[in-house]
Amino acid sequence: MEPSTETNQEQKEEQEVVTPWEVSGKDGGKIDYDKLVDRFGCQRIDQSLIQRVEHLTSLPAHVFLRRGVFFAHRDFAEILNAYEKGDKFYLYTGRGPSSEALHLGHLIPFMFTKYLQDAFKVPLVIQLTDDEKFLWKNLTVDECRRLARENAKDIIACGFDISKTFIFSDFDFVGGAFYRNMVEVAKRVTYNQAVGIFGFTGEDHIGKVSFPPVQAVPSFPSSFPHLFSGKDNLRCLIPCAIDQDPYFRMTRDVAPKLGYHKPALIEALFFPALQGETGKMSASDPNSAIYVTDSAKDIKNKVNRHAFSGGQDSVEKHRQLGANIEVDIPVKYLSFFLEDDAELEHIKKEYGAGRMLTGEVKQRLVQVLTELVERHRTARANVTDEMVDAFMAVRPLPHMFD
Repeated sequence: MEPSTETNQEQKEEQEVVTPWEVSGKDGGKIDYDKLVDRFGCQRIDQSLIQRVEHLTSLPAHVFLRRGVFFAHRDFAEILNAYEKGDKFYLYTGRGPSSEALHLGHLIPFMFTKYLQDAFKVPLVIQLTDDEKFLWKNLTVDECRRLARENAKDIIACGFDISKTFIFSDFDFVGGAFYRNMVEVAKRVTYNQAVGIFGFTGEDHIGKVSFPPVQAVPSFPSSFPHLFSGKDNLRCLIPCAIDQDPYFRMTRDVAPKLGYHKPALIEALFFPALQGETGKMSASDPNSAIYVTDSAKDIKNKVNRHAFSGGQDSVEKHRQLGANIEVDIPVKYLSFFLEDDAELEHIKKEYGAGRMLTGEVKQRLVQVLTELVERHRTARANVTDEMVDAFMAVRPLPHMFD
């Protein structure tokens, strides 16, 4: 049993801020993930865990797992131990719908969650926190609800299995057993604990302070009686970006007091902005990210003009010194989305030695991203309102563990 200090481990340290609503490195620099893992109290994913996943699923590990995009965890080994003994689990992830179009960083958790659903053959609940966005953003309730449905189309386009997937929006679903669990959590977290975990101040309205239980309780199976009735012992695995960790540190403190397993987490790095790892992807700067609505021309222009390069400032110097691939954004993006390990290693080697030029690396990235975005756009165009209704219908999933 872990000590209940889990909820008190996040201290703002040397101006590095990582909360569900704000991410910034020290003095505008890169996030120090080693420090973050220590501060949050999670563990690094090691090679032995990746090999166990491959062994249990009889499939190669997803590229995000192999390359350390999903790099940290809480109790993932326990999920694998239980699965090995024949105990299934369910997946829970989500999206705060605050924009019309998703960028590639938004797709990463869903691409990985689809792999987990297919590999382990388990059910999935996806929470659309339209209420959270109403509380944090200058949006109306109706606009948040509309964006939730639009974002649901992008999520469905990732290829989730409807016989194993339930998508819900908080404004439409919260009530009943779900609300009862929210109140159970709320009663067990003090205001001081909430301030310590989330950094709330006296200027924050009480809607913000009351929100965390809403995101906590999908990790309890009894919140979904239409799916998991009588299965209160079912474990939950949450794939998410590491900035969501504070919610689940709180949840893991409370879960045993309510008779549930602590939810396990598998956590991802932040996807860098085109301008570099110190840059932030911003909805107000469309050139900071590649969006799933971008045309092939948009993608080419953004990569060529805005993707931060680790190459030298003249061909002669580049041939002599090679590229700094540690800061090069095209190489980083390829490490997310280029499937072929051998090709990626070849590019890193040749580019780092100066035998390959920045333009060539960017050209390959444009090809990879254009294919990815075109594939997604085609899939999304085939998602109808009726399909959204079907995924969001409150219904049993009789084949969810098949």
